[in-house]
Amino acid sequence: MTFTPAKILIFGGTGTIGQYITASLLRAKPAFQQLALFTSANTANTKTALLDKWKAEGLSVIVGDITNESDVAAAYNGVDTVISAVGRGVLQHQIDLLRLAEASGSVQWFLPSEYGTDIEHNAKSPNEKPHQLKLKVRKFIRENLKRVQVTYVVTGPYFDMWLDPIPGAEAAGGFAADRKEAYVIDEGEGKVGFCTMWDVGKFVAATLRHPEQSFGKALKVQSFIVTPNQVLAEYEKQTGSRWRVVKTPLDDIRALEAKFWEEGNPKATGITLRRIWAEGGTLYSKNDNEVLGLKPEDLDPLELGVKRSLNGGWKRDTF
Repeated sequence: MTFTPAKILIFGGTGTIGQYITASLLRAKPAFQQLALFTSANTANTKTALLDKWKAEGLSVIVGDITNESDVAAAYNGVDTVISAVGRGVLQHQIDLLRLAEASGSVQWFLPSEYGTDIEHNAKSPNEKPHQLKLKVRKFIRENLKRVQVTYVVTGPYFDMWLDPIPGAEAAGGFAADRKEAYVIDEGEGKVGFCTMWDVGKFVAATLRHPEQSFGKALKVQSFIVTPNQVLAEYEKQTGSRWRVVKTPLDDIRALEAKFWEEGNPKATGITLRRIWAEGGTLYSKNDNEVLGLKPEDLDPLELGVKRSLNGGWKRDTF
């Protein structure tokens, strides 16, 4: 029997990337039969304008505690597809979400919060500190899920956020439009595969349209593949001026990364991820865009990504 997702539940749908996913699913054509969002009482009280807007567009909102098994089990009632977009700080809660999905009578498909860096890209991946919780979730899935199908939507870095330098660790890469300064690793010629944040939502929606092609896979999807120098050239073109360029050897980034981890600096995670991307951790012989029926013209181009950045970037997006 062919499976068609109809009744969908989202966790983390008001978060940084979750907002793009929720908004994209609400706008998907044809519309899904039912789209619900599970959120905390605190979020329901502090993001009322966003939730009211989405409710007007057809979203159902379920208020509950993600750590309360009865709340989650009740939310799963009648749901056939679960999308998790929970943030890095609560990734471990997905193990219980998955366990309860397997025990439910209705959930057939689960998309864990895997948007971002490929945690099983190469032999070094299992040792990367930012990957540990996601690897733990994947281990649980392999060892415990028998009935529920799982798909990982691996998007690589979000282009919109990669453009922003890390304050106090600017050398790890980024573009400061207010100062017309670019920070690149090595000579700026290393290719990186990106997704814009809006395209992450587009890829998730497309995944739901292709269940049989997606079941049991880690889909590697990308908006475009570019070098920091290509991004710099686009900034210079759109601003009509030359930018100051600061180049930092990759070995120096590794040293900075080690220092931040040793000091317990929370920015260490961001530096590690940027180092992984600079080392080629987003590159593949072939991505899975076509598996989902998405062509280059369906996705955001580099030019649009830079234009959005110059207009205030992802922090000014509305949904």
